[in-house]
Amino acid sequence: MSGAKVWIDAETKIADAQGDEHDQLRLWLRLFSVARLIENEVRRRLLQEFDTTFPRFDILSQIERVPDGLNLGELSQRLMVSPGNITSVIKRLAEDGWIVREQNPADRRESFIRMTPKGRASFAKMATAHEGWIRSLTAGLDPAETRQMLGLLRKMKGSARGALDGAPTPPPE
Repeated sequence: MSGAKVWIDAETKIADAQGDEHDQLRLWLRLFSVARLIENEVRRRLLQEFDTTFPRFDILSQIERVPDGLNLGELSQRLMVSPGNITSVIKRLAEDGWIVREQNPADRRESFIRMTPKGRASFAKMATAHEGWIRSLTAGLDPAETRQMLGLLRKMKGSARGALDGAPTPPPE
């Protein structure tokens, strides 16, 4: 049984066995299971259709947003991982000609990672396909539901950030 299946089953059992007092736990489990379900499908399609991995796509998507380039620290911060976690992927992307590392002329210890024209062209195809996959996987939501969910998730993210920063949790509306 896959890890995602175990979480989905655990979420369903908790939902069936518990009442409202566990709704926040059920919400977190549901978010996690939906995210894993979609992520696993995106991983599968990236590999099948583009012979690439999710980490490569993720790194390219961050670099693509900053044409002037990112240093390794900025990139790892955006991806919420340590620089060591992405170094080998960066090296392979450079070897494949998708990105280039250029030294900062003002500080030779720092280098910027930029996408090459080959990387931009390949990423553009992947990004278009990716958006189509996400649209098809979320097609069960109408535009109003999508906007409502975006607002609720924004609020939930703020709540989590506030709790992590030690701010008091706002009362439910």
